[in-house]
Amino acid sequence: MAFTKLFEEGKIGKLTLKNRVVMPAMGVGLAEPDGHANEHIIRYYEERARGGVGLIITEVTRVEPMYGTACPCQLGAYKLSHITGIQRLTDRVHRHGARIFMQLHHPGRENHAIQIEGRQIVAPSEVMCKVCQEMPRALSTEEVEGLVKAFVNGAVIAKAGGMDGVELHGAHGYLLNEFMSPYTNKREDKYGGSFEKRLTIMQEIIAGIREQCGPDYPISVRISADEFVDGGLKIEDTVEIAKCLESWGINVINVSTGIYESSTTIVEPASFAQGWKKHLALAIKGAVSIPVIAVNNIKEPSVAETLLEEGVCDFIGVARANLADPEWSRKAECGKEAEINRCIGCLNCFGAIGANGHIKCTVNPRCGREVEFDKINRNGDGRTVAVIGGGPAGMEAALTLKERGFKPVIFEKENVLGGQLNLADKPVLKDKLGAYKNGLIARVENSGIEVRLGTEATVENVKDVDPVGVFLTSGGTPIIPPIPGIDGSNVITAEEFLSGAKDVKDGSVVVIGGGNTGMEVAETLCYKGREVTLVEMLDQIGRGLYPSVLVDYITRVTKQGEKICTGQKVLSVDDKGIVIQSTKDHTEARVDADNVIVALGVKSENALLKPLKELGIPVLAAGDANVPGRIMEATLDAVNLAYGFME
Repeated sequence: MAFTKLFEEGKIGKLTLKNRVVMPAMGVGLAEPDGHANEHIIRYYEERARGGVGLIITEVTRVEPMYGTACPCQLGAYKLSHITGIQRLTDRVHRHGARIFMQLHHPGRENHAIQIEGRQIVAPSEVMCKVCQEMPRALSTEEVEGLVKAFVNGAVIAKAGGMDGVELHGAHGYLLNEFMSPYTNKREDKYGGSFEKRLTIMQEIIAGIREQCGPDYPISVRISADEFVDGGLKIEDTVEIAKCLESWGINVINVSTGIYESSTTIVEPASFAQGWKKHLALAIKGAVSIPVIAVNNIKEPSVAETLLEEGVCDFIGVARANLADPEWSRKAECGKEAEINRCIGCLNCFGAIGANGHIKCTVNPRCGREVEFDKINRNGDGRTVAVIGGGPAGMEAALTLKERGFKPVIFEKENVLGGQLNLADKPVLKDKLGAYKNGLIARVENSGIEVRLGTEATVENVKDVDPVGVFLTSGGTPIIPPIPGIDGSNVITAEEFLSGAKDVKDGSVVVIGGGNTGMEVAETLCYKGREVTLVEMLDQIGRGLYPSVLVDYITRVTKQGEKICTGQKVLSVDDKGIVIQSTKDHTEARVDADNVIVALGVKSENALLKPLKELGIPVLAAGDANVPGRIMEATLDAVNLAYGFME
């Protein structure tokens, strides 16, 4: 379809944007430790600008380092030496016709002392964040006045560096949000008390920026339309805040939601629908005359177009979808929507930042590694490479090899591409994973890569294509532990259940294994009305999942009646259920069930590795065929090897 609204020009103040796609601020952790912009962060933003985004808003940029540092390698705008790096960044973004704002930020109470060299974190009042669990020190009036100057100075530096505008981060429970909210502001000086006083810091910062940067320099303010906590800001409050902000001369409002204590509303797990919070943006848009940017968990251009048609907002915030595919905008505009590499809502991007690393993406191995994957060696010269397995690792390897000029030939024993994704997209609420799979297949099909479906690879048929190398991406096979009774007629694997090869009988079900697959199988059965018990030997299910994803899962399945047993080792299986033993006190108990599903992960399927090596050509195992893991590890492994192959 033609996305006419999405790709029409728009204006913010006197600034013209080429389309309505805005990539809002997301932490990336790619700058230098002292805040200077380097080639890593420049290339990251340039790739999204080249991909067709109309406006980029940088990651949270600290305006002072003493208490305002939120992550180790965060952009800075607090000293003059930052200007030259900012200039290089803006020049590279402008090269592709995009515009860029710098988001000015202070974490306040949503921070940790370790990020600021052991100093106590600060906030408007001594109200501890229930997620960070560190008591902040209340800022003095003089300190707040100093922070006003720091934000204004940050805007001056941004403008000197060529930034097209600035955004004040007044959302997500960070410092400016904390001042505006009665939930976190208990002050009695000029910066707290009444509604008007809680907004004083914002009013002073805006006035200062106007004085220093001029009447036409674009200012955006990001707000949480609803904090989703008792005693916090609700839409009725933020509508009034929006009116005040407009009266003070800002040019655009960027509408988001939530604070750390309601984090699933900030960066939504996969279970959240696209556009679920559009009513909040619509309420604010109806109260102001300046443009409104709004995030709404957007993955698909068609949803973005609909929101614009409905008048929900003036500009669409497309965040994680631009991590998954930096060409999201260009593909949508050029009629290649089917080839968009879809975000699956796993939140591993934010998990990487939370672990004090740089931004990563499960479905885009190049995200955060734009420098490493910038210069590809196109020395393939049409030489054939056999790729065994058409799962995500195999397809990514083949696409990279094709880009390098090789002729990949994919051998897939099933009649469709997708590998384990053809099972992983079957549980409830996994439509985004299915969309990712379909997009990846479309990219392979449209690339002209030769695919041999229904063909199980052998040494002989691999040899027949005369390859210069082989990529073994054949995945893994289910782990079946040596537990007495595990081979009973009432026992099936998660793979058998998801593929439809076998089904569970009537009655209750116990799922052994609390990893991602086990959780999804258990929830799917709950939605079908089954009595389900999930058993995990570790003390917690969902090891490695982003906390918001896990909280979201537990909240959902608890309502469905699922029972979760952690810290339990399975001793035996029989036709009436299983016997478990506590890993702490070794007490034993029975879990009665009519059916048992084993979901304990996979082991590498690489039986062909040794005989293929006897052909005397390079054979590289990637993904689960190398080391069992998640999609993120599998695709990065495959792309890394494909980049380095025969360089």
